[in-house]
Amino acid sequence: MLPVVVIAGRPNVGKSTLFNRLAGRRAALVSDTPGVTRDRKEAEATLRGRGVRLVDTAGLEEAAPDSLFGRMRASSATAIAGADLVLFVIDIRAGITEADRHFASWLRKQDRPVLLVANKAEGRGVSVAVAETYELGLGEPVAVSSEHGEGISDLMAEIAERLPPDSGDTAPAERPLKLAIVGRPNAGKSTLLNRLLGEARMITGPEPGLTRDAVASTLQDAEGTIEIVDTAGMRRRARVDAPLERMSVSAAIEAMKMAEVAVLVLDAVEGVHDQDLQIAKLIEREGRACVLALNKWDAVPDRQAARRAIAERSEASLAQMRGIAAVALSARSGAGVELLLPAVRTAYAVWNKRVPTGELNRWFEGALARHTPPLIDGRRLKLRYMTQAKARPPTFVVFGTRAEQLPESYARYLVNGLREAFDMPGTPIRLQMRGTKNPYAEG
Repeated sequence: MLPVVVIAGRPNVGKSTLFNRLAGRRAALVSDTPGVTRDRKEAEATLRGRGVRLVDTAGLEEAAPDSLFGRMRASSATAIAGADLVLFVIDIRAGITEADRHFASWLRKQDRPVLLVANKAEGRGVSVAVAETYELGLGEPVAVSSEHGEGISDLMAEIAERLPPDSGDTAPAERPLKLAIVGRPNAGKSTLLNRLLGEARMITGPEPGLTRDAVASTLQDAEGTIEIVDTAGMRRRARVDAPLERMSVSAAIEAMKMAEVAVLVLDAVEGVHDQDLQIAKLIEREGRACVLALNKWDAVPDRQAARRAIAERSEASLAQMRGIAAVALSARSGAGVELLLPAVRTAYAVWNKRVPTGELNRWFEGALARHTPPLIDGRRLKLRYMTQAKARPPTFVVFGTRAEQLPESYARYLVNGLREAFDMPGTPIRLQMRGTKNPYAEG
C-alpha cells in the first residue's frame, strides 16, 4: 500500500498548484478563486523513487459543522487522520496569519508527521518572512514556488526522507474497471458515490454544483477493483458562463472519456431532461458503455408510469444504445443501490464482447437473405462478408462491392440485428464499410 501524503492549509495558498506540480500533471483544477477545491482529490506519483498517494484537500476554515465550509473542513480532517505525512502549506508572501497559527496548533495535536511548506517564495526578499515561520512550531520550512517550480526538487527529497520505510511489496496491482458517474447538477451523483463507498467521501448538500472537479475513489466488489470518478454536474452549454464552471465541465467530460463505463444519474422525480439525453449521446459518441441510475426513486409517486416514460424517452432518443440498463435506486436511503454495480459489470462485459467470425458470417448471410441490400444507381450492392475489428465498443466491418455506399437505414438494420442476435443491449455498436475495387473498371 502506498504511503499517503496529504496537502493541507488555508484557502488560496496554492495547495492544488503544488498538488499538480508533485503529481507531474494537471490532476486538479486551479483558479484564482478561493475555495475551488471542495472534495479530496487523489493522485499517484513517484517522488525520488518512492511511490506515494497524494491527497489535495479543501482549505482549512473555521465554520459551523452544518455549513458548506464546515463539511469541507470535516473532509480535510478525515484525510489528515489517515496521512503518513502532512504538507502544511502557507503563503509566505502574505505572511503568517492568525488562521495559519490556529491550524498549525491544531495540526500539532493530530499525532501526524507534518512538513511545513512556504509557498510563493519566488524571487528575493522572502528570507525574513521564511524565518518568521518558526513560530508555528512545525520545524524548518521548505521554501518553494509551486507556480514556477522553484524548490520542488528539494521538497520531493524532503518528503521521500520523511516517509515510512518501504514495505518492499511490489506485486503488480490489479487493473481496475474505470467507472465515471455523470449527470446534471443536483441529480445525486456525490450522494451515490458516498453510498457505494460506505463513507462520506464527497461533500454533499442541497446546494447545486458542489462538486467542481473530477474526483477518483476506489472500491472492491465481488469481481475485483473499480475506480470510480465523481464529476461535476453538466448543464446546457448556453447556461455555462463562469470560467470555473467551464473548467469543471471540461474535467467531467475528460473523466468520462477516460472511463470504460459511465453511470448516468437521472433525477427520477423530474424524469428525462433534454440535457440528460445530450449527456447520453456524448457517452455514445465516445463509445462508452452506459448504465442509467434512476435516483430519488423513493420519492416517485407513480413508479410504473415513471419507468414507462423514462423507457419510452430513452428508446426513442437513444437508438444507438437500445436496451440500455436502468437501475431504480435511492442514493440517500440506499434502496436499490446494491443492483448498480452488477449492472455495471454486465454492461462492461457486453462492451468487451467478441463474436466468432464463423458465427458472425452465418448470421450475416441470413440477414442479407431476409432483407436484401438496396439498389444504388440501378445496381444492387454486393455485400460479401463481415468481421469484428475490435471490442470496447464492439466494432464490425462489412466488406463488399461499393459497400461504402450502403444507406444509413440498412446500416441501422444490421446494427439492430447484431444487437438482438448476439445479446448486446445498451452498448454502442460501430459499423464500418469497406468497398472492394473492380480490377477491370478502368479497362
